[in-house]
Amino acid sequence: MVHAPTGTFSATIAFEYDISGGHTGKRPSNRVIMQAEQLKDLVINALEDVKAQDISVIDVRDRTSVTDFMVLASGTSNRHVKSLADSVVVEAKEQGVRASNVEGAGVSDWILVDLGDVVVHVMMPATREFYDLERFWRDAPDLGVAGSE
Repeated sequence: MVHAPTGTFSATIAFEYDISGGHTGKRPSNRVIMQAEQLKDLVINALEDVKAQDISVIDVRDRTSVTDFMVLASGTSNRHVKSLADSVVVEAKEQGVRASNVEGAGVSDWILVDLGDVVVHVMMPATREFYDLERFWRDAPDLGVAGSE
């Protein structure tokens, strides 16, 4: 059990995930793994701590088996986008959750952080508007800004 500023988290999963993506086929070893709702809240807090803009949470549990939640946020500059993604990775790691994949860190217009049950998209506003993932997942239940219903 890990004590965090926002509460106590504990959960289990069937397989351990490797940084290169996909599960290793091994059972987790003394690692704390969060449930999707707790992980979503951790991501939102990490983004808010670094002043993310327009945080949006989309519940995709009924639409795909790939993930439970997609969290989208905007940064004010490429450096801010990178800082937001880094904050998510660091906060998750501090709670025993490794990002299975981070894509786009070299470009920084759009960084994707795959935490398994939560996929985080951090983008520049123009990139976010162009790809419009919220519209793409429009039929999925939208949990609104920062996950509040």
